[in-house]
Amino acid sequence: MTTLPTVLITGASSGIGAVYADRFARRGHNLVLVARDKGRLDTLAARLQAETGVTVDVLRADLTQAGDLAAVEARLREDASIGILINNAGLAQAGAFVTQDAQAVDRLISLNITALTRLANAIAPRFAQAGEGAIVNLGSVVGLSPEFGMSIYGAAKAYVLFLSQGLSLELAPKGVYVQAVLPAATRTEIWERAGIDINTLPEVMEVGELVDAALVGFDRRELVTIPPLHVAERWEALDTARKLLLSDIRMTNAAERYRTTG
Repeated sequence: MTTLPTVLITGASSGIGAVYADRFARRGHNLVLVARDKGRLDTLAARLQAETGVTVDVLRADLTQAGDLAAVEARLREDASIGILINNAGLAQAGAFVTQDAQAVDRLISLNITALTRLANAIAPRFAQAGEGAIVNLGSVVGLSPEFGMSIYGAAKAYVLFLSQGLSLELAPKGVYVQAVLPAATRTEIWERAGIDINTLPEVMEVGELVDAALVGFDRRELVTIPPLHVAERWEALDTARKLLLSDIRMTNAAERYRTTG
């Protein structure tokens, strides 16, 4: 009988991470759940073990803290049973760029960019050597749209998309699957923690629907999954336009419009 890979999920105590845990447990995967709130993790682990019979390990960690991040990296490097990483932990941003203090900026970048990258970097070499494995990075449609006004958060999520695309180009030939999931507003605690009233948002997706859609993309081995995008051709057109733009970049000379005439 084939043994399913263990799934390590960050930000697993609530919201998207907790639903990913539920769904993978019901598929028969053992889990390693990572978050700051050990009480919530223990409660979730006990429920999933009782309901599904899978093994659920709890790893309490604040991924903005160097020691905690290093401990999760070590688990990813050393635990050969882990075959799927769900890079879900993240912070949202409330207010304009000019209202953010240095501590808030640093914390968001530490979690949304640094921790996500370090964890992917910890496990990618082992996956590449094994010729299998999956890395799922949670981005956001905000990373496609500066018009939403969440400049730091959006920039971090744009990084997640770019990183996922780059990792896929490098790792897919080695048998490693990388998926970027781009939700829109989803009903989770991330908004309340950022000081944003979710009830002021015009449209919000329920978290179960978001994760179930993301898992359809996962099963299809999509590189970029955008559950709230109803016209898939829009993304395909954007990606095609990006590649066409690159074909028009010639590095020998500046474009004619930038050349002075006298």
